[in-house]
Amino acid sequence: YVRLTHIRLALSALSSANPKTVLTSQASKITTQHLFNTKIPSEGAPITNQRSSGRCWLFAATNVFRVALMKKYKVESFELSQNYLYYYDKLEKANWFLEQVIATADEDLEGRLVQRLLGDLVSDGGQWDMVYNLVDKYGLVPQALYPDSWNAQNSSVLNAVLKTKLREFALTLRGVVVGSESGAAGRERREPGATRSVSALKADMMKEIQHIITLLLGPPPHPAEEFEWTYVDGDNKVHELSITPREFAKNISSSGCGFQMTSSSSSLSSFTIADMVSLVNDPRNEYMTPLTVDRLGNVVRGRNTTYLNVDMQTMKDACVKMIKAGLPIFFGCDVGKFSDKASGIMDLAIFDFEAGLRTDLLGGMTKEERLRAGESLMTHAMVLTAVHLDEKTGEPLRWKVQNSWGVDNGDKGWFVMTDAWMDEWVYQAVVDQKLLSREVRDVLGQEPVVLPLWDPMGALA
Repeated sequence: YVRLTHIRLALSALSSANPKTVLTSQASKITTQHLFNTKIPSEGAPITNQRSSGRCWLFAATNVFRVALMKKYKVESFELSQNYLYYYDKLEKANWFLEQVIATADEDLEGRLVQRLLGDLVSDGGQWDMVYNLVDKYGLVPQALYPDSWNAQNSSVLNAVLKTKLREFALTLRGVVVGSESGAAGRERREPGATRSVSALKADMMKEIQHIITLLLGPPPHPAEEFEWTYVDGDNKVHELSITPREFAKNISSSGCGFQMTSSSSSLSSFTIADMVSLVNDPRNEYMTPLTVDRLGNVVRGRNTTYLNVDMQTMKDACVKMIKAGLPIFFGCDVGKFSDKASGIMDLAIFDFEAGLRTDLLGGMTKEERLRAGESLMTHAMVLTAVHLDEKTGEPLRWKVQNSWGVDNGDKGWFVMTDAWMDEWVYQAVVDQKLLSREVRDVLGQEPVVLPLWDPMGALA
């Protein structure tokens, strides 16, 4: 019997409500202000909403791209179609998965690698290099021309259907590749394509997969066919544009802030998406080392998912330079840790667990130990558009975050992240490599360390 009379008030409060609500620090809310002294000229509007889907990386990427387009076309509000990239990402991930199944057909079905492939085969998540692959191959379209379908906003049924069919196809392909019969659900079956080529069999499978995706997401614009876009600029003038999605993507450039899919440039007014590098902070691995993840990707023969592992100071310095150059930053973090969705505050002191529960939930593990123990990994991608710098030291104190959870969360959709929170829970920031020091840029050409597919750095935001 434990006497709890001395904590009756805490017991009553914590057992009858969400502990985070009870333990929210008012001091943190007061001191962590949504005020910033250094920001990009145009942050992009409106606030987007990924709804009940895991497409944050596509929203973050298109929110980055749209800044240049809004300036070029002089529009005050604009969204790129997240559904367009989502459609082709599902298609490409299905093809990628089947290719991995073929390549690993001689591996143990119940081994860790194959089980990992079967477990996370067409998730909604992704990485920066995957966005590059999609935009490079399919281009971009305005959201008005291919808006979200219900299944894009509520992706669980789509994903469940695709997973079921692809796992079925995986067993079939494995059986054909090894030239034997394969069992499924405890029963034997003869492979229907045993006498056909593996590639022809896979092509038929992909036709069925594309049929499903098209029915649930709607038929997208063709990447090589012109679309007609009518828009109103800031002067209330109506314009019409006829262009293909691929050409539209290549045209993401403007004087002062822009992106291009090809052609190199030494000026920030016209830098390339290809020049963007994904910095990560992984204390488990040596800094100043490129990293990649085995069999992680979406487009076959596309760009590999590659990171440059750096310390947090290098990452933050690059982010400050990006903002001063007027450029938004795609970044990835473990968003659920010490983050208050209602107020939009991401601060190590936002929840006083130590006072309420008499235990420390922050100081017991380092960032490295959290990664090793499975306590933390990248779960969400967002965009940085501003930073508040200390007037005396010039060091960052807090960062402005553009989220994709709609206007009902945070400060009308905006979050504020303290610099201390960034140290602990931010893992990735995508920056223009021209803003990095020569020492850091020289590392980019080195052979990357290959991490296994199940490594935390393989997490898809």
